[in-house]
Amino acid sequence: MATMAREAWTDERLDDLKDGMHREFDQVNREFEWVRREFERVDRGFEKVHAEIRETNARIDSLGEGLNARFDAMQRTMVVGFASIAATTLASVSGAIAANALL
Repeated sequence: MATMAREAWTDERLDDLKDGMHREFDQVNREFEWVRREFERVDRGFEKVHAEIRETNARIDSLGEGLNARFDAMQRTMVVGFASIAATTLASVSGAIAANALL
């Protein structure tokens, strides 16, 4: 069976390994910095979208308040109209009964 020769790790080779690892980690750090900047850009985009949603919700709420006021006014008009119809009908029936009583 053939045996493999054991390589010696000299200080120079260890320094080369250390330098290579530093270069690789520097590259990884640069890539993570790029990822962080992209996330910040995306977050700013979401902030704009959230602001637009809040603005739209405020407009919808304001429209809803206007509609509520219009429905309240319509309800008051209907109540007054129905009360007028009821009073007119009651007056007509009362007048008819009074006219029949005189005959």
